[in-house]
Amino acid sequence: MDEEILQQVEQIIGYSFSDRTLLARALTHSSAANNRLSSNERMEFLGDAILAIVICQSLFERFVDYLEGDLTRIKSMLVSRETCARLSRQMGFEKYLKVGKSMIASRSLSGSLAAGALEAIIAAIYLDGGFEAARSFILRLFDPLIERANKEQAHGNYKSLLQQYAQDELNAVPVYALVDERGPDHNKCFELEVVIGDRRFPSAWGTNKKEAEQKAAFNALVELGVLKDTAFEEEQL
Repeated sequence: MDEEILQQVEQIIGYSFSDRTLLARALTHSSAANNRLSSNERMEFLGDAILAIVICQSLFERFVDYLEGDLTRIKSMLVSRETCARLSRQMGFEKYLKVGKSMIASRSLSGSLAAGALEAIIAAIYLDGGFEAARSFILRLFDPLIERANKEQAHGNYKSLLQQYAQDELNAVPVYALVDERGPDHNKCFELEVVIGDRRFPSAWGTNKKEAEQKAAFNALVELGVLKDTAFEEEQL
């Protein structure tokens, strides 16, 4: 890989490599490698694990009053493929990623490629400079998201999170539609669904409309890849 390209990536990430071959491998997709072992696939695996431990440690130390469920919800959003892909695109990693001819046309559309590039770069920094170098890079990149997640997500405010995501990424506003309601007037249950543009997401039931909206917003966030379904804990809503 061209040395000038590697220097540009170093400037973007704010880290200078002692061994630039690590960075070159992190930017080589399996479709452009001689074999998969010389691509960034194994580095993605390592980078994903390093990202998770750094984020978990940061949340554990910052939010000392949060229960496990609160921490899990925030962590799930931060380490999701969608979040990693969005950050990777913001830093412009995709244009430096070496891919095979069959992937060139679709590279800008693939969230998986972008997320993988970020994870591989995290692994490259770790292998070159150690854990503290990787930790410094991750926190510099994720700190704004950690603070926003704390405000919007820590107490299960899925509606706020979905509103922000839809406006930023989809240029649309979520609409909550009543699907069904059951029970007597004094003890009704409500089923609502989220509609964004022409896309409808799985509905959810709640003992009141506010609860149903929060659960429906969660379902939409899972479908959009912003959250993992393991983040939801029924008893906390």
